Amino acid sequence: MLDSLMSNLLPLQAVLNARASVPATEAGRRGCPLSDLRDRLRRAGLRPTRQRLSLGWLLFGRGDRHLTAEMLYDEAMRAKVPVSLATVYNTLHQFTEAGLLRQLALDGSKAYFDTNPSEHHHFFLEDEGQVLDMPDCGITVDSLPDAPEGMEIAGVEVIVRLRRRAAGIRKA
Repeated sequence: MLDSLMSNLLPLQAVLNARASVPATEAGRRGCPLSDLRDRLRRAGLRPTRQRLSLGWLLFGRGDRHLTAEMLYDEAMRAKVPVSLATVYNTLHQFTEAGLLRQLALDGSKAYFDTNPSEHHHFFLEDEGQVLDMPDCGITVDSLPDAPEGMEIAGVEVIVRLRRRAAGIRKA
């Protein structure tokens, strides 16, 4: 029984060890980070399972960022967290439905997840597949169409797609 308990804790311990180098002030954490994550999951209506805690630690332990399921899966494999890619996808969608993440549809082939679920806008670097938060610069959208009958506009998201200029081409 004790061996079974210890083997279940080892992947989470690997994640905790991997994140120990991140200063608590950098991630804005107070108190026990694992306890804070457990409370955060419970407040969102999610049971803090071992896999949710391990993936949540990887997701939220580095502050605000944008990643795909494949990126999180690679991080989990490097941290020796035993999860399948399907579990990563399911967890990301559960976290999104609970309001802990925001899903971004930027590229038709993959979904990106933002650990900052507040309303804000993004730059998408097409060549690199990288997502960056846009600084709050007072973007306004003046002419929205009326919502269809029985519907209301829940929000407006601006995504500015960027690509590197070819060498030798200058903006006029």
